[in-house]
Amino acid sequence: MERIFSGVQPTGNLHLGNYLGALKNWVGLQERFECIYCIVDLHAVTTPQEPAALAAHTREVTAAFIAAGIDAKRCIIFNQSAVSGHAELAWLLSCLTPLGWLNRMTQFKDKAGKHKEKAGLGLYAYPVLMAADVLLYRATHVPVGEDQKQHLELCRDIAGIFNRQYGVDYFPLPEPQIFGEATRVMSLRDGRAKMSKSDFSDNSRINLTDNRDTIARKIRKAKTDPDPLPTTPKGLEGRPEAANLVGIYAALAEKDRADVLTNFAGAQFSTFKEALTELAVEVLGPIGEAMTELKEDIALVDAVLKDGTERANAIAERHLAEIRHLMGFARH
Repeated sequence: MERIFSGVQPTGNLHLGNYLGALKNWVGLQERFECIYCIVDLHAVTTPQEPAALAAHTREVTAAFIAAGIDAKRCIIFNQSAVSGHAELAWLLSCLTPLGWLNRMTQFKDKAGKHKEKAGLGLYAYPVLMAADVLLYRATHVPVGEDQKQHLELCRDIAGIFNRQYGVDYFPLPEPQIFGEATRVMSLRDGRAKMSKSDFSDNSRINLTDNRDTIARKIRKAKTDPDPLPTTPKGLEGRPEAANLVGIYAALAEKDRADVLTNFAGAQFSTFKEALTELAVEVLGPIGEAMTELKEDIALVDAVLKDGTERANAIAERHLAEIRHLMGFARH
């Protein structure tokens, strides 16, 4: 079976954007792929982290995986730092990766900004560790968003340079796993701004831990415009708040925006919001309830991570032994 690898940084306050942009799609992938899902805590420490918060957020992301419907028996769920092979392979691959390739990575320029001379090496070498994450398991497919396409291209380049250097066809060149219509979830208070955990207003987002009443309240308060819904998606141009809510409904209902507008064409937002509220509570309410239970059951979450770590390590160690042999490292 083809293998998926993907990861999420352990940040708190996972929200609707994280669910629709990643977790919901990952749940579907487990039906067709062998899936390895990682909480990438080594990537997280490229910026300062408070230790207790890092551990808590790692468990929270694990809880979100399970609550969203990822089967921990069928898939491998673990945190990156628990498998030392990620760091080892990142070093081995960094010795093959030309600096020119890393200099082209736009994310480093974006994150370091004008202070790149003060940025840590980890932030600069981040894409090599990302490549190691994927290649350690010889994954064939990687779900990618718009901001990760360049990193996947680098991953493919690094796999290629290793294969050429050692005259083997060892690493597959991982393919992007592209989903249907992209769901870009915007703030409920400003349709031009991306939904974000860092927004000062909690009403700007639906957190995955929100209960049913909170979900309903936030949707009813979401910013809209006074015009009725149009008949086609083209009619949403220049109407960011309207486009956002229609997009959220479409993603939750697993429909095209055109189909949603066919059903609600000409309706006022008061009517549409009630339908969206009912749908969101139905889909997201159980996730929030499951997350609340899991966050209180640390032993269960830790058991999932322990089992996932053992299964991930079994694959990683087998592949690392083969990689060390190909590269000529002596083992006694």
